[in-house]
Amino acid sequence: MNSRGADSVGAEGATVSLEANKAIARRFLEEVVNKGNQAVADELVAVDFVDHNPLPGLPPGREGFKLSFVAFRGAFPDMNYAIEDVVAEGDRVVVRRRATGTHRGELMGIPPTGKHIVVAGVDIFRVKEGKLAELWLSWDQLGMMQQLGVVPLPNARA
Repeated sequence: MNSRGADSVGAEGATVSLEANKAIARRFLEEVVNKGNQAVADELVAVDFVDHNPLPGLPPGREGFKLSFVAFRGAFPDMNYAIEDVVAEGDRVVVRRRATGTHRGELMGIPPTGKHIVVAGVDIFRVKEGKLAELWLSWDQLGMMQQLGVVPLPNARA
């Protein structure tokens, strides 16, 4: 943003680019995460993708990133990301979302609990040449573990 307002640098071209980048992130979350369509990941994610918060033991790049969603979909077959906000600037797209799902399969050694979870998170994607190139994410891992009953809630005292 500059003194002339949002997206006025390059005017229409900048706006189109930001909207295109937002559409890529939305499509990834809706089709790959929510529907489990791995073919769309091959289309939208760069081969040399960098996940700055990878699951332990997964290979780098697009293949490791795809495997992380396979693992979560196996644990939460009804997993759904509700997109709450999407903001873009430059080559970055920020998505605030709420994940829901029912724990029906093993997750990182945790046997299925049958419990439903609701977990907030923020994803920051870098888009390069029409593909997702990097991801930084922050999500409520502790809250998820507490909802699953793996980590106890703190004692509530008056």
